[in-house]
Amino acid sequence: NVNLAGLPAAPPPPPGPADPARAVAVALLNLTGLGLGYALMRRRLAMAVCLIVTVVLLVIALPAEPDGVSGGVLTAYLVFLALAAGHGAVRGLRTPLAWPPRSPVAVLLGLVLLAAPVGGVVLYDGAREEATQQMLLDRLDQADRLVRTATSKPFTTAEPDYTKALGVYRDLSRDHADSRAAKRVPDRLNTYYKTVGAPYDERKYCEAIAPLNYLRSVPDTMGEKELGALVGWPDDRLATSLYECGLPGLGSATGGAETGGHLYELLTTFPHSAQAARVEPAVSSAIDKVAKDLKGGEPCAANETMRNLAEQAKALPGDAAGLSAALDEDAGKARKHVQSGTYACGVDQYKDGKFDEAQDTMNDFTGTYKNDKNRARAKKIAIAAEIAQDEPAAGKRLPTMASGGGITVTISNDSPEAVEILYTGPVTGSVKLKACDGCKRYQSSVAASAGACQGGKNYPSKTISLPAGTTYFLHKSTGGSASTGTDTTKIEPGYTYTECAYVVEGLGTGF
Repeated sequence: NVNLAGLPAAPPPPPGPADPARAVAVALLNLTGLGLGYALMRRRLAMAVCLIVTVVLLVIALPAEPDGVSGGVLTAYLVFLALAAGHGAVRGLRTPLAWPPRSPVAVLLGLVLLAAPVGGVVLYDGAREEATQQMLLDRLDQADRLVRTATSKPFTTAEPDYTKALGVYRDLSRDHADSRAAKRVPDRLNTYYKTVGAPYDERKYCEAIAPLNYLRSVPDTMGEKELGALVGWPDDRLATSLYECGLPGLGSATGGAETGGHLYELLTTFPHSAQAARVEPAVSSAIDKVAKDLKGGEPCAANETMRNLAEQAKALPGDAAGLSAALDEDAGKARKHVQSGTYACGVDQYKDGKFDEAQDTMNDFTGTYKNDKNRARAKKIAIAAEIAQDEPAAGKRLPTMASGGGITVTISNDSPEAVEILYTGPVTGSVKLKACDGCKRYQSSVAASAGACQGGKNYPSKTISLPAGTTYFLHKSTGGSASTGTDTTKIEPGYTYTECAYVVEGLGTGF
């Protein structure tokens, strides 16, 4: 190298003496992230690089988020600071500083300024913690909104929202127990229970059953420790709801006593509750009330209710509640009422002109209750009801227990089928005749009228005595044929009467 005068250039000044304290000072100043060590050595470019890297970090880190800066970014920045400190220390070992003139002062300055980034880290952690707290409070608020909005929906639709909100409360309590949000969860759970169980407070007992059953399952999610006294909160309310909802169904076909019904559930779930103890008295009272209705204007409907009550009293599981004996007694009492109610129903059907129903009811009565005092009359009512289906005038009067009379009527069978002759009028009864051997069906009504019971044969016959008055006869086959025939006769004193049963081909039984 040469200078302007053409003379050789002077060599660069030799580096200064090594100063370890100065090197330490430069390293400390560079650790601030602001490149202050480079600044005091007049290395502007290196200082600018430090400032740019720190600004980029601040842009990434601020505002503080709950998750903070990613580990990769933070590691890269720390490596950069270590390189800057190391590089600065090497350069500062022999490079004099612009200020301060003494190295120990520079070291002290570096230590003081290093407190700034350390304090920044502390402040950043605090900001990040606050952001986390706010995030958890937001989650709590979202769960609260789910609970509030769910109240406007039917429970089956709202249940997923309730479950989701409960999951949030659980996670806050278990995973963030020290957070401000977690400390508010107990109050929220109180509100949660009152909100879900609100139909009970509104006396909507049937609507309250499903949500109260749901609340009994909450300990499976939250845990009994977190719930405390709320664990048993739904029990008494659910028992009351089951009782109040099941009570109106006593006597109906699906009144809650059947397996899975409300009263059944009450006796199996809360057998020792005060509500369970009230079930049997309610059943007994219902039986007594319906027993009075059997004497009213709708005995058939009342008897059906009584029949249901008998079945319900038998089906209710009273063992655990100590009610089995009383319920069995109620079932027996109800069955006795059903017995008398069946007879009353048949009489009412007959009086209402529902002769087919009356016949079925009375036949059921006589077949079921063979020792009942009304069985004999029920048989007569069934006979009259059957005749009245073909001859409505026969059903104008309810049959009595009267029998016999002073006028002889001989009934004969001129048909190849066994027959039964029913009659009603002043008296009611029936006569069965076996088939006539050698008798045949007549080909026409004219032929039957001319020859029936007049062939000199030994026709099967029976003689009955009837009082004067109009008697209605119904002939029907008992040999497999469904054919029937009717006859109305006015019985008068001083005469003897004959009835002849015969069959006209294609037309059925005639007289």
